[in-house]
Parts: sequence; structure tokens; C-alpha cells
Amino acid sequence: MASPSRRLQTKPVITCLKSVLLTYSFVFWFSGIILLAVGIWGKVSLEVYFSLLNERATNVPYVLITTGTVVILLGTFGCFATCRGSTWMLKLYAMFLSLIFLVVLVAAIVGFVFRHEIKDSFKSNYEQAVKNYNGTANHHSVAVDNIQKTLHCCGVLNCTDWENTAYYAEKGFPRTCCKSENDCSEEDLKDPTKAKGKVYENGCFSLVTTVMESKMGIVAGISFGIACFQLVGIFLACCLSQYITNNQYEMV
Repeated sequence: MASPSRRLQTKPVITCLKSVLLTYSFVFWFSGIILLAVGIWGKVSLEVYFSLLNERATNVPYVLITTGTVVILLGTFGCFATCRGSTWMLKLYAMFLSLIFLVVLVAAIVGFVFRHEIKDSFKSNYEQAVKNYNGTANHHSVAVDNIQKTLHCCGVLNCTDWENTAYYAEKGFPRTCCKSENDCSEEDLKDPTKAKGKVYENGCFSLVTTVMESKMGIVAGISFGIACFQLVGIFLACCLSQYITNNQYEMV
């Protein structure tokens, strides 16, 4: 049993730790909102690219959305545990923070290690999408159109990639290859000589990888930052729990 004087000396320390951890929990809760927003943003802005990857890659935004939701709930729990001053709640809070830290860290490492495989997967799937392009509501064809229209490009490596497709043999270049649709007739699209200068000559693959790397870099940076930030919470929760246990301090 600690002496009354020691308990009085420890009280300001515990109060300070409680205030800091409460502030941390609120910031952590807010970071969950940011992570949720990044997941939604990734789903909206990168969906056209994810659609040309394997099914596992399309789940990345959902993982971020789920993680953001969990972080929001965990941040709320952390605020409650801190206000209550419950040692078992604080230890549970630290354990959950440790689990999320490991999950996010492993996900970031796996994404970094397999980034080249992701590029190769996208290239092969994009080449297949161009080869099987039919200009209808097929989601791969729609993805090709959206990429060409958005990034102002044509084909995989260059516009001549289209000359080896069944679609080109029948209708020529897709209209989304045109620099200006008003100055791009059907005859122009079927004639490589006339189409020259009227369609984009640069391929889409290099532009897509640049865009994906920049946007995925933002996602990875925010995710890694939030993961490292959790180490602070783990340390604070463990310290506060230990102080409360050692000094038999009850908070109201």
C-alpha cells in the first residue's frame, strides 16, 4: 500500500497522463475519419485502375474503409477507457492498438514488396482489355475508355497497339483516342495516315503507373503515419495503466 504522500505526488502525474492520452485518443479517432475518407477517395478515384487488376487489389479501398471505421470505434473506446481510468480497459486499448499497428505495417510492407507485380498485373490485364475491347458496357472496355479520356493517351505503349485488335479492323481507333471528337471522323479513325495527329500517340501504361504511384503513395504515407502514431498510444495506455495499478489510484 503506497503512502498518502506518495499518492499525492503521483496524482498530478496520472492526471497529466490521463489528459495526454485523452488528447491522443481524440486525435486517433480523427485519424480514423481521415483513413475512412482516404478509403472512400481511393475507391472513387482509383476504381477505374483497380478494375484492371486482380480481385484482391480491388479490395484495398474496402480494407482502408474498414480500418478507418475500426479506428473510429477504437478511438471512442480509448476516450471512454481513459475517462474511467480502468486498468483492464487501458490494457485492452493498448492490445487493440498493437494489433492494428501490426496489420497496417504488414499491409504497407506487402504493398511495397509486391509493387512491381502489381504493375505487371495491370499491364497484362490492360493489354487483354485493349485486345478484347468492344466499345460496349463491358466494364473492362469502359475502364479503357475512361483511362484514355482522362489521361489523354491511346493504347498500351502507343497508339499503334490498337492496329492489332479486332475492334480496329472493324471500326478503327476508339473515339476516346481522339484529341478532339469534333475533328475526328469515322474515316479518320479507320485510316492510320489520317488519324495521325488527330489521336493521342502516347500509350497509357506509363501514365497510369505514374498516376497510381502518386496516389497510392498518398494512401501508403497516410496509412504508415497512422500506424506509427499508434505506438504513442500504446506507450501512454501502458504507462497510465501501470501508474494506476501501482498506486491503487481510482479515478472518478
